[in-house]
Amino acid sequence: MAAIRDIAPGVWVWTRAHPAWTPESDFEGPVTSTSVAAGGEVVVIDPLAPEPEDTEAWARLDAAPPTVAVILKPDHVRDTDLFVRRYGARAFGPWLFYPGEAPRSEVTAIEPGSLIPGGLEALYDGRGRNETPVWIPEHRTLVFADALTAPHGELLVWDCPALAQRALPALRALRLNIVDALSGR
Repeated sequence: MAAIRDIAPGVWVWTRAHPAWTPESDFEGPVTSTSVAAGGEVVVIDPLAPEPEDTEAWARLDAAPPTVAVILKPDHVRDTDLFVRRYGARAFGPWLFYPGEAPRSEVTAIEPGSLIPGGLEALYDGRGRNETPVWIPEHRTLVFADALTAPHGELLVWDCPALAQRALPALRALRLNIVDALSGR
């Protein structure tokens, strides 16, 4: 069963074990999907469908059907096709997917600066790994895929030349833009 957590009114997440996870996997087993009501849309981000018997998560999704499904990185296709078929959601995501992992649904490409229905804005994080975090102004919320946080919420940073050249300046700019947005500047 998914672990469901309400973050704020109109924002909730569900976490469940990834079906491909094994103890030898290079990622933690549970993954998080996000649902956000914003700008007249219901947006699911990196959605991995709840288990069929998870009636609470499905009831929440059915009560406020997703209209948009966003893929934040090429390996997070997960169950986007299911959300497109079941709810008629429009899919948005990277312009490039890994071989054999592209969704079957039509995906509108996003890149930093793209606006996504619901008022979401795709941002640049400087890591060059084709992850596109999104800013949700209505909720003053920034959503990343799983690349910057670990299961216990700590920020993970790896040392490499690109870190000092691209990622740290981009992350600092994100922080400044968010501080400005939160303070009303």
